[in-house]
Amino acid sequence: MPSAERSEVHHVSGDKENASIAGWRDPRLQGRGEGIPCRQAPPHRRPGRLRPDNDVRALVCRFYALQGERVEAYRLFEEGHRAYLRSGPHYDFVRYRQLVHEITLAFNGISREILQIKGQLEGPCERGDLAQHLGRIQEKEKEKLELTAQLQLAKQNAQDHPGVEAHEQEIRQLKHKLIQTIEAISEILQDFKYDSEEST
Repeated sequence: MPSAERSEVHHVSGDKENASIAGWRDPRLQGRGEGIPCRQAPPHRRPGRLRPDNDVRALVCRFYALQGERVEAYRLFEEGHRAYLRSGPHYDFVRYRQLVHEITLAFNGISREILQIKGQLEGPCERGDLAQHLGRIQEKEKEKLELTAQLQLAKQNAQDHPGVEAHEQEIRQLKHKLIQTIEAISEILQDFKYDSEEST
């Protein structure tokens, strides 16, 4: 693959809203949440309609729904990359570039809405503790996305140059970093869950 194309693929960063992936598209992404302690994400409300405790619960439910959508977006991203690798050695880069574009839009939309939730928790809801957890999650999610993109490039390098130990070592190192980042996210989510349930 030309180096210009490789660099474009590498610039996957950000975080969801219109997560529909042409070619690798899965309609189950829209509105899906995994591990959400709410029956469904609440509709957008008009200011002042809910009591503060209900307001916080609504924001927490919406965050969990968005986090579930982010998990699903990652699954689609990985599926799309595996399909891309199978298209080698004459890679279908145009199709993969579209995947990267759609996933980037998805992650960006998720991040924007989570930052809005963080602002509501910091301000009107006076829950700076929960807002701090969301800020830490966003930092780790950004790190996770960057590592995922790097790992995808490393896997292609290993496929294009079989038997090169340096590429295999890079994959192992990136996988280790990715596991550590995922574990860190899980720990922060546990803290968020505990603090959000403690006061409701």
